[in-house]
Amino acid sequence: MKRRTVADVMTAKAVTVTARTPFKDIAETLITGGISAVPVLDDDGHVIGMVSEADLLRKEEFREQFYREGYQPPLRARLRHPKGKKKAAGDTAAELMTSPPITVSPEASAVLAARLMDAHDVKRLVVVDQDGRLAGIVSRRDLIKVFLRGDDDIATEVREDILDRGLWVDTTGVLVQVRQGVVTLSGQMDRKTETAIAVRMTGRVNGVVDVIDELTWKHDDSKWEAR
Repeated sequence: MKRRTVADVMTAKAVTVTARTPFKDIAETLITGGISAVPVLDDDGHVIGMVSEADLLRKEEFREQFYREGYQPPLRARLRHPKGKKKAAGDTAAELMTSPPITVSPEASAVLAARLMDAHDVKRLVVVDQDGRLAGIVSRRDLIKVFLRGDDDIATEVREDILDRGLWVDTTGVLVQVRQGVVTLSGQMDRKTETAIAVRMTGRVNGVVDVIDELTWKHDDSKWEAR
């Protein structure tokens, strides 16, 4: 099975705003579009930031118009934006946005995108091409489509496509166990370098969240390669 990339799951036609877009227009865009953030583009189409619902919640007008009066954003949102007072006074995307945005390449793996979201505690990433121009948006919801594979399905692919057919070495001594997308490889192979290849190829299988390497080997050929 082909390894899924960000380009395979992202939303290509993303709603955007410019640095000069007024606060009220941004708010209407989020509410009517049912989205929680929009990329901010400069005049050349480069992504220079993101404006999220959390950014707009700084402003009293937004809270009163779209939420109950006196609404306070979650503590995590307040801690994430220590310059809240400055943003509360902002009237354009340039003044309200979070910059620089967290970005990812269309060619990056879906697994890498998921790890970036987790590392930066964000729900979406801006997808940019090699020139920094917008290519799309990838969200946690998009990535769920990749990771929603049954453990048995993942185990079968690792066993049949990776170990039995992909490596061209004896893998009869390898045991594959999968729990909630985490693959554990245990048992013994002939060479140490073969175990490293098996672990690396397993990590590329769609739906694999992580690989636990418990493999042993008969011969340590890594020292030979270093010579």
